[in-house]
Amino acid sequence: MKDLYAVIGDPIAHSMSPIMHNHLFQFYGVDAHYHAFKVETENLKAAINGFKAIGIAGFNVTVPHKMKIIPFLDEIDPLAREIGAVNTVVNRDGKFIGYNTDGSGYLKGLSSVYDIQKDLSVLLIGAGGAARGIYFTMAQSGVEHIDITNRTVEKAEQLIEECPYAVQSNAVPLKEAEADLSQYDLVIQTTSIGMSPYMDRSPISLQNLCSNAFVSDIIYNPLTTKILHQAKEKGAKIQNGLDMFVFQGALAFEKWTGIFPDTDRMKNTVLTQLGGIQC
Repeated sequence: MKDLYAVIGDPIAHSMSPIMHNHLFQFYGVDAHYHAFKVETENLKAAINGFKAIGIAGFNVTVPHKMKIIPFLDEIDPLAREIGAVNTVVNRDGKFIGYNTDGSGYLKGLSSVYDIQKDLSVLLIGAGGAARGIYFTMAQSGVEHIDITNRTVEKAEQLIEECPYAVQSNAVPLKEAEADLSQYDLVIQTTSIGMSPYMDRSPISLQNLCSNAFVSDIIYNPLTTKILHQAKEKGAKIQNGLDMFVFQGALAFEKWTGIFPDTDRMKNTVLTQLGGIQC
């Protein structure tokens, strides 16, 4: 019988994880299948209990469950506990152990196209689970100045307070961030705003963005979100979420199987399915 792996979230229909991981299972000769499950928040505990009952081998966690899932797991990896969010779960001898590969996956993807310097001035948009992973990992790597803007400023303030690493950060209201956008070298969009099927939305106005800035959006479907279109029109360099998606998925696959997969193969699989090219 095949091992079962999964991804849970709401929404989930847009996810390319099943196509990417099932291709890897086939390529590496792993007898397993990966499936996407839509799980609403009120059903999260029941879903985890169901996964344990059927002996699922491992699963990924996406919006909006990355923080909410923690109480329902048996163990949490120390880094994931510091971040306060889980995106990968491994079934080890019947125990569900939570990890976070978002931050390290994002940094690996970003560094493949952008020179990450410690003296960068960074604006992080959002304060959810993905933002926590990216913020903590960038702070741990030595980036000195990372401001956070969020619809609810209190959540940004809380995220800054909970960061265990030395970093200069301010919680900035959205309107203030828009007005002062020219001071940032790197803008990182971590919310679900602009994700398929709501592709006409953008979390922030880029009117004051500098042309020499770099704008990164963790969304990969669509490949070019509205905020990336706007950044490109301003002359800025851009990156979508495909690199982060591939590298966090590769790290998860390694935790499940012991194999670190070919990331170029993974990227090509997703691009073929999306019918596009990397922006």
